Amino acid sequence: MIRQLFTVSTMTLLSRILGFVRDMVIARYFGASAEADAFFVAFKIPNFFRRLFAEGAFSQAFVPVLAEAKEQQGKARVRQLVDAISFRLITVLLVVVAIGAVFSTAVVWVFAPGFHAEPEKFALTAQLLQLTFPYLLLISLVALSSALLNTYGHFAVPAFTPVLLNGALIFAAVVLSGYFQPSVLALGWGVLLAGVLQLAFHLPFLWRLGLLPRPRPIADPGVDEVKKLMLPALFGVSVAQINLLIDTILASFLVTGSVSWLYYADRLMEFPLGVFGIALATVALPGLSKKAARADWAGFQADVDLALRLIWLVGMPAMLGLALLAAPLLTTLFHYGAFSDGDVHQSARALMAYSLGLVGFMLVKVLAPAFYALKDMQTPVRIAVVALVVNTVLNLLLIWPLAHAGLALATSLSAL
Repeated sequence: MIRQLFTVSTMTLLSRILGFVRDMVIARYFGASAEADAFFVAFKIPNFFRRLFAEGAFSQAFVPVLAEAKEQQGKARVRQLVDAISFRLITVLLVVVAIGAVFSTAVVWVFAPGFHAEPEKFALTAQLLQLTFPYLLLISLVALSSALLNTYGHFAVPAFTPVLLNGALIFAAVVLSGYFQPSVLALGWGVLLAGVLQLAFHLPFLWRLGLLPRPRPIADPGVDEVKKLMLPALFGVSVAQINLLIDTILASFLVTGSVSWLYYADRLMEFPLGVFGIALATVALPGLSKKAARADWAGFQADVDLALRLIWLVGMPAMLGLALLAAPLLTTLFHYGAFSDGDVHQSARALMAYSLGLVGFMLVKVLAPAFYALKDMQTPVRIAVVALVVNTVLNLLLIWPLAHAGLALATSLSAL
């Protein structure tokens, strides 16, 4: 597991570094303005559904079934499962994307009702959403491909894929923004371009494996098992995403810039979480699923124990570093152009609050796949429901004295 973790962490590190460059560029061009708020909400919405369906419930249900088919029934059986699953995934996503694009105004009202008090910001967010929402279809197919490649031990390709998103958004901000009015529309087109590039990047690797999906409406017992596992997994993942939705809704009622301050703070917190926590979870799920399929319980326990030790070893220093160096880090990375001293101060408040939950976030990322590998979807759901209740109550209590930083603190405390 250590070798695979090194591969994924290295690629994720590259992606996160380029992601910081992306955010530096966006901060320089758009700061924490109304345009930036509009884009971050419009980009957050397809990512909400991506985490809910593709990288959330679907991946957690699909990977154990896929690993079992691979270990016990061979490649022909895997191909049949992939063809059947891909057809159903594409069908559902086409419907969801069409609804989101046509009713973009209603979707924005649900996710950012506070924007309704500012008609120009509200209309711009809806316009951006029409550009960003089709990204859901493209990135969900990338998630399907990533599940296949990870299960067959090809971790580098999925881990490298986010680099293309960061590159596309940098290109859009620097090169394309001058051709659009308002200029932030260029970022919407950049998201769409990124989805096309990411999917195209995966296709040759799937073809070499002989697993390029041929979507067909065929019956397969694995589809029924995935559906059965998806229902509780969907509920569990939706609870986590509802937490994010509540944070966004409440932030939309705060002063302009609040959504952006939370975004920039979250980006810094996501650096150690992505490079290590999510990378470890990415490697853990296929390996744990294979061991569960072979009933190798000693190996299963050893992998979980190793993962937990690694999290404490890396997570605690990272948490302290983010908390103590919040302002210097934000100043170094984002204090250029339209990103003001006030933006640094407000983002630092949010980052210090987020950092308190870093170890908790990492532990959740690793422990949840252990339950999913065992096809136990119920335990993570119960834990997620408790976290939702705690987060909601703390949001309502802390938003009044601490504003946007209260939302970040509530998120961290609910993870613990």
